[in-house]
Amino acid sequence: MPKVCQSIYPWGGGHHARMMKLDRRLRELGEFECHYASGGHVLEKLLAEFAPERVHRIDMPVPIDGKEGPSIALSVANLLAPVAGRPPLVSQIARHLRAEAALFDRERFDLAINDGDMGANVIADRRAVPSLFVTNQFRPRLYRSRSYFYPAMLFIAKQISRATRIIVADSPPPHAICEYNLNFTREAAEKAEYVGHFAEPVKREKTDLGELVSGCEFGYWMRTGNRSTSEATAERYRQAFGFMGGKKRIVSHADPAVPTVVTCSDGSKVSVAEALDRKADWVQIDAGFLSEPEKDAVLEGCSYAVVNGSHTALGEILGVKSRPIIGMPVYDEHANQIRWAEERGMGLAAKDGRSAAEAADRILDGRGGFQDALDKFSKGFVHGGASGAARIAAEALEI
Repeated sequence: MPKVCQSIYPWGGGHHARMMKLDRRLRELGEFECHYASGGHVLEKLLAEFAPERVHRIDMPVPIDGKEGPSIALSVANLLAPVAGRPPLVSQIARHLRAEAALFDRERFDLAINDGDMGANVIADRRAVPSLFVTNQFRPRLYRSRSYFYPAMLFIAKQISRATRIIVADSPPPHAICEYNLNFTREAAEKAEYVGHFAEPVKREKTDLGELVSGCEFGYWMRTGNRSTSEATAERYRQAFGFMGGKKRIVSHADPAVPTVVTCSDGSKVSVAEALDRKADWVQIDAGFLSEPEKDAVLEGCSYAVVNGSHTALGEILGVKSRPIIGMPVYDEHANQIRWAEERGMGLAAKDGRSAAEAADRILDGRGGFQDALDKFSKGFVHGGASGAARIAAEALEI
């Protein structure tokens, strides 16, 4: 039975969500002994999903949190010196590679599939194990952090290039949302294949939340990413809501422990079921992680979605649901994808709460003419990327 290692970078949630979709599609193609390697919150999720002997802790270097996403100053200082209780980055990388090498030597994998983990590329290359690197970025355009991260970006791109194949989790150009984050070298371009976005249509199911929001005009405000990213986003959202009066909005949090609370126009706070019974005139709904049917209903019914620029979310919103976005980026990766969408008439960028509220007004008033551009994009949008990636994995294993 072929033995496959799936290495998942533990920053944010997109890497894990993408790899789990690929894992399901891969299992549809045959019998595999799949192992999973990661750290942090992703490791916890993997241990809850799979047998512990198939899950391996690998402490991968991640940025140091600041007030709004990774702290550039602290991360740069950490290159050669201990910071925030972490050893120097060069020491972290060495420890990371040793742990991955030990795992590969012990398990003797036939294939490595890596989402965001460049270290597994290096180890697989040294041991002549075929490797697939799943990504939506290679050499992103840098804006906010140009002078700090350019050398690191080139280093990372070099390690990505060590993969046997590079799987781009997006539609082929000219419909690649991540276009400004790629900029492949000739060597990398020869290895790359666009398999389609990993966003997938969801089977429609009736839910209480879907029934409550049906027929309403509202915006969907998404809080995604790690703790600092989510909290910084929340503060900008609160500023925006101060300019929006009674306009309806749904806020989803990147924390499944957050209970769903409906704030009514009279100021009362009730559950979704109570709001339905009362036929309440609601203003805001705060929810933890939405189920797939709930998220599908919200995206289907919203007039616009406010996002930080996550590649996964943009595929679902622009490609599957054809809804305009308001982008409030945190990282350069996000800024690139929001700029790409804005240039093509599919949404607006906002730098703060006031500009986000103004963008919402513009969309709700019908100004901007976004729908034609969205419809055109949706026709060229390719989803099913997980199936395409699984096919390439099966080919690498010659099954």
